Amino acid sequence: MAKKDRDVVSVRTMFLSDIHLGTKGCQAEMLLGFLKHYEADTIYLVGDIIDGWRLRSSWYWPQTHNNVVQKLLKRARKGTRVVFIPGNHDEFARDYVGDNFGGIEIMGTAIHEGLDGNRLLIIHGDHFDLVVRHAPWLAYIGDGAYTLALAINRYLNIVRRRMGLAYWSLSSWAKYKVKKAVNHIGRFEELLSNEARRLDVQGVVCGHIHHAAIHNDFGVRYMNTGDWVESCTALVENHDGSYEIIRWADELRQLAFVERAALLAPQAEASAA
Repeated sequence: MAKKDRDVVSVRTMFLSDIHLGTKGCQAEMLLGFLKHYEADTIYLVGDIIDGWRLRSSWYWPQTHNNVVQKLLKRARKGTRVVFIPGNHDEFARDYVGDNFGGIEIMGTAIHEGLDGNRLLIIHGDHFDLVVRHAPWLAYIGDGAYTLALAINRYLNIVRRRMGLAYWSLSSWAKYKVKKAVNHIGRFEELLSNEARRLDVQGVVCGHIHHAAIHNDFGVRYMNTGDWVESCTALVENHDGSYEIIRWADELRQLAFVERAALLAPQAEASAA
């Protein structure tokens, strides 16, 4: 990574997905902190940025959610290329593919050419989710259960914070423990990898399943951005051409530790003197 100054980290490309603005589960404040700390030449918004499903049933739009939109629009105005690829939760935006909104390009899919010359398919991925594709009614039921799990998780983590414990994700734990969920993730990754191979590109970047990952298990580079509801993760391409997942909650803890150590260092030196 190339650092511009003490506070801002510059990367070549940033990939964000599954922010779910318009829901109580969205961790907008965490995302605003991330966007303050990181900047990129290009930002891909890889679907489910706004949760139209939830907004249709009940309106929820606090100032922090508006601030995220304004922050992204400001980046576009200042010269960052911002590409929005709608997902199933913000599928209303698919009617505007090919248009430009406030400097933000709306595309169905995109091809990103990395610094290493490899071409990557950028796609949300819901069309390759067999549940969404063949039983959309079941996806809506699952969305309701997921929202309930997030509500329980919020209260659980309030208690954990008061006890001095780290953030813990109930739904992520369930994904790892339930065999069907694990198989679903594996099948999704395989289908997306096959699609990249069919299009003769070297990899795929997607979102949708809220499971950040980078691997080559199916013969091409598979990268999933994760989400900003549970894990607070982003995928970035560094200026040396490498890709990595930024786990912002973990990085925040590390930054806080470094800052605390810096504050305590003068006191330790004074005591030693």
